[in-house]
Amino acid sequence: MAIAQIFKHSGLDSPYSWARLLISLAIATVGSVGMWVVILVLPDVQAEFGTDRGQASLPFTTTMVGFAMGNMLLGRYVDRFGMSLVLIGSSLLLAVGFYLASLSSNIWQFALIQGTFIGVGTAASFGPMIADVSHWFARRRGIAVATVACGNYVAGAFWPHLLKDIIASDGWQAAYVILAVASLVIMIPMSFLLRRKLPEDIASTGPVVQSTGLVRSIDLSPRSLQLLLAVAGIGCCVAMAMPQVHIVAYCVDLGFGSATGAEMLSLMLVGGIVSRLLSGMLADIVGGVRTLLIGSALQCLALFLYIPFDGLVSLYIVSAIFGLSQGGIVPSYAIIVREYLPAREAGQRVGIVIMSTVFGMALGGWMSGWIYDLTGSYAAAFINGIGWNFLNIAIMVLLLMRTRTPKLVPA
Repeated sequence: MAIAQIFKHSGLDSPYSWARLLISLAIATVGSVGMWVVILVLPDVQAEFGTDRGQASLPFTTTMVGFAMGNMLLGRYVDRFGMSLVLIGSSLLLAVGFYLASLSSNIWQFALIQGTFIGVGTAASFGPMIADVSHWFARRRGIAVATVACGNYVAGAFWPHLLKDIIASDGWQAAYVILAVASLVIMIPMSFLLRRKLPEDIASTGPVVQSTGLVRSIDLSPRSLQLLLAVAGIGCCVAMAMPQVHIVAYCVDLGFGSATGAEMLSLMLVGGIVSRLLSGMLADIVGGVRTLLIGSALQCLALFLYIPFDGLVSLYIVSAIFGLSQGGIVPSYAIIVREYLPAREAGQRVGIVIMSTVFGMALGGWMSGWIYDLTGSYAAAFINGIGWNFLNIAIMVLLLMRTRTPKLVPA
């Protein structure tokens, strides 16, 4: 009876809103694995297909390109058809993609499958789901958006530990087959739990369906603001990609082994989960732009620390600092969109901004490998990331300077 009551009341910030948030978090934990497993298998794929580090980074790049396009396209579909149908389609894409990728015979085939199937399929569990959850909250929108965004990092922290022994004993292909099955048997049943329409469409079933929230005014046109957010997203995520994409390979180069690299990746992602939750709570107080600016400045500091410290213990410490610094950056873009731009366009506009952040990850992942091949080390790649990070900081400062005094109006 208690569960029935939860699902009966569907207003904003209602018990159903929180139940929907937890379901979305669980789905995102499974649906986001595609963008992390490709990092985990990077050294094995490089050895099997006999490529250099730059070519071995291409599957991650194509995955991020597919993920980026999927965020934009699927965001539109969520606005029109709802979250459930989009998730069912994405689970099918993931299952087919993981299975076909396990049969790849060369790096180019593997990269193509990662981008067209796994990348696009993974997208439904991030930007579109963030936009969907944002509609169910008003007073606690920041923490809600941050929580569902944590599914991406929970996947990165959980799945490497689960899969690393399978990869070591049975090969990366076996891990991909397991993920194909998991995508079907876990995601599809849970997707049916999200069939309920958005609050704006069910005014007759809930006591509160229109939110009153903090709406900010800015001396920029919606198009200019969207463009600036897209450029900022590229800048912060080119920087973010350097440690996240190459930490496993970096540890192998230093003689620590891929298992140690996987542990550091998990550590920074666990730190990212904490960072996202704290950033969500902070955004409910100071707003999305200030929250993003703080996170970006701390990420820049962490990147500086990677350059002089390359010992085993120091790398663990710096990776933890990096995770605690950058986790709240990407979800803050969705909060900024909801603060400044029309709610009815949330899926599409959040998708565009998330697409730009993913393009930044894709560009940064490839660029870091390319710089490594040119210089023989990752030092210059870290400096490159720091430069892109400063671009993001400059744009956030500009947005703060152009923001007028916020006021409470109907969202």
